[in-house]
Amino acid sequence: MGVTGNAALTLVLGGARSGKSALAERITLARSGGQAPVYIATAQPWDDEMRARIAQHRRARDGQGWRTLEAPLDLPAVLGGLSAQAPVLVDCLTLWLSNMMLAEADIPEHTGQLARALARHRGPVVVVANEVGLGIVPDNALARRFRDAAGRLNQDLAQQAGCVVLVAAGLPLVLKGALPG
Repeated sequence: MGVTGNAALTLVLGGARSGKSALAERITLARSGGQAPVYIATAQPWDDEMRARIAQHRRARDGQGWRTLEAPLDLPAVLGGLSAQAPVLVDCLTLWLSNMMLAEADIPEHTGQLARALARHRGPVVVVANEVGLGIVPDNALARRFRDAAGRLNQDLAQQAGCVVLVAAGLPLVLKGALPG
């Protein structure tokens, strides 16, 4: 397997609370070249706990010049509507995929649209996703479909990306390319 890919695209994978978002933010800021980075958030505030998580993420970015856009479902369109050189952080693909599955969307069609939007973007893009395939096999069909779709999406983007990083316990392990910065 080669290490080729879109040098502008970095995929940051990890488990829940692994430090992947913090690393992705540092990479995006380092690669912004003085431009205001765009944070594309995919979370939907379904309950109080999720609203608190979203608020915590926003507070962590305060004062750093981020422009935040919400894209729980229309991620390819939002990405495509940005300046082609804008530095972008997408956090996170796993939530976006979950939203798409709950909306009963055509997953292969929408993930294909996302791959094309990422390929067209010329500025640095850092994409965050959970690595969900390390645990036990889920006991229900929906969870297995989600795990499988997330695994396929992560594999597809890892092939497309110039850099792929796995984060565990706050420590980055570069799987492909070199850490940008």
